[in-house]
Amino acid sequence: MNLSHLGAPIRPMIRVHGGFANRTYRLDTDQGSFAVKELNLVDRRWTYRIEEVFRFERAAFAAGVPMPEPISASDHTIVHRWVEGKKMPEAPVSEAYAFEIGEILARIHALDVEWTHVSIEDPASRDWPELAERAASTGQPWADELASQVETLLAIAHFVDTCERPGPVVLTHKDIQPWNLLARDGRPVVLDWELSGMLDLAGELGSTALSLAKGPGFDNIEPAIFRSVLDGYVAGGGALPPSGPSWFVFMIGGWLGHTRWNILRCLAGVEASTGPDLALSHESVRNGVRGLPDMFGRLPELETLLV
Repeated sequence: MNLSHLGAPIRPMIRVHGGFANRTYRLDTDQGSFAVKELNLVDRRWTYRIEEVFRFERAAFAAGVPMPEPISASDHTIVHRWVEGKKMPEAPVSEAYAFEIGEILARIHALDVEWTHVSIEDPASRDWPELAERAASTGQPWADELASQVETLLAIAHFVDTCERPGPVVLTHKDIQPWNLLARDGRPVVLDWELSGMLDLAGELGSTALSLAKGPGFDNIEPAIFRSVLDGYVAGGGALPPSGPSWFVFMIGGWLGHTRWNILRCLAGVEASTGPDLALSHESVRNGVRGLPDMFGRLPELETLLV
C-alpha cells in the first residue's frame, strides 16, 4: 500500500482485529491518525465499486452525516480519518440512538448522487447438500449442525429468490449494523460504507431497525426501539414502504450468502492473507447455521413489528 500522501509515520501501522470481510489498520502520522482498510479482492462475494462508493461517502460527509472523513481510495485500499468512539455491543440501543439512526438514513436517501452501476442479483445458491458433505468429509466442527439444517437453508434460498420487493429502490449504506457503528458522546457515527449501493427501501429499514432492536439472538427484540428507527426516518422526511416480508428478506439473504462464503473459507482450511481470520470464519458459520433457521421461522413474528 502506498500511503505516502498521509504523511510520515510516527509509529508502525497497527492492525485492528474484528473485520468480517476486510482488514483494517490504524496509521498514525505527522498529519494525524487514519483508518486504512485493505479490501479483500481474492475471494470476495461482490465487486467493490470503490470510485462510486467514495463519491457517495464524500457527498454524505459534506451533507453532515456523522461518519469518518473519507480521505482517499484506490483499487484495493480506502482511507478515512480515524474517529474515536465507543464500539456498539450487539444489544438493543437506546430509543434516542435508534431515532437518530432513522433520521440519518432519511438524510442519506435524500442525497443526489449519481450511481451508474445497476446491480443484478444472482440467485441464492442451492449447493447446501454438497457443502454439508464436504464439511463432514473434512471434519469441520460444525458439520453435523450444517447437515441438520440443509433443507431449511434450501427453503431460505427459495424465499430469498421469490419474495416480492415492492420498492422504492434507494441509494444507501446497506450495512448499518452494530458492528458498523460507534457512539461518540452518545450519538451515532456510521462506519464501513464499502457495500453501498442501490437497495429496496424496506430491506434497508428492516435490516437496520431489527439489528438495533435485538441482542445476539431473536428472543429479546425491543419493539419500541424498532419503531424508533422508523419514527426517526419519518421525522427526517422519509416515507415508509408497505409492510410485508420484504422488510427482512435482504437481511436473511445477506446472512445466507455471508455464511456460505465463510463455509468455503473454512473448507479451504488455510489462513487467507486477506479477509477475516479463519477462527472468525468458523464463528460466522456457527452463527449462521444456528441463527438463520431461527430468524426464518420467526418471520410472522417479525412482521408484527411493522404494525
